[in-house]
Amino acid sequence: MTNTDYLIKMAYVSNWLREPVLRSAAQALDLPSGSRGLDTGCGIGLQALLLAESVGPAGHITGLDQSPGLLDHARDLVKKAGLSETISFKEGDVRELPFKNDSFDWAWSVDCVGYAPMEPLPLVEELARVVKPGGRIALLAWSSEKLLPGHPRLEAALNTTTAGIAPFVTGKSPNLHFTRALGWFREMGLEECMAHTFARGVHAPLTDDIRSALLAIFEMRWPGVKQELTPEEWDEFQCICSPESPDFILDNPDYYSFFTYTMFQGKVTTS
Repeated sequence: MTNTDYLIKMAYVSNWLREPVLRSAAQALDLPSGSRGLDTGCGIGLQALLLAESVGPAGHITGLDQSPGLLDHARDLVKKAGLSETISFKEGDVRELPFKNDSFDWAWSVDCVGYAPMEPLPLVEELARVVKPGGRIALLAWSSEKLLPGHPRLEAALNTTTAGIAPFVTGKSPNLHFTRALGWFREMGLEECMAHTFARGVHAPLTDDIRSALLAIFEMRWPGVKQELTPEEWDEFQCICSPESPDFILDNPDYYSFFTYTMFQGKVTTS
């Protein structure tokens, strides 16, 4: 399986958990009907479909991503949905957006701008450049979780591993962490800055789709953690997080978990 195929698979599998949360976020933005928006780091286009619902048939969504393979899949997905006139895609780098100043009424980014291991301020500045004065910028990212009920010490240990610390870089200045995005917005001169957190909870009995999605989340949140856990923690992790184990946590009839996405938004005031 190629890396592109893997990313496409994980996007679909995890979407069973993420879609309701991101739909709520899109609705909370209250995007103007008929507006034109930018979806930065669009991946295979699943969020672009949600945004298209918000702006209606008179609006337009442009998705941007660096991966030609993901964009090809996104175009096929949008074509099957009959929305090729409403949603288009462009290959490009968020660090140097291939658009003129004031090209969009708003811009949003999920698990990309401010979350990926890149300096966030230049990225926010680029988004502000391409959004018209009075338009809004929204950044969203995974912000917390409780996925292993009854195992708080293990989950705490997992979340302090190199892979488990979001946004993916240890030793980063606190001011550059995603949860400090309001400070970035104010530094860029954005106004009416605000934050909103959206939660998604699931409990047993789990559908096959949700079960697969949670397994995908385990894989994405805590890959390669063995070297950073104690032998006892590693044994406990294998015991409760391996589908082959008789103590696999997703088989627990009392299983419950939740995660959150946080959206930071602000209004552009100047070109």
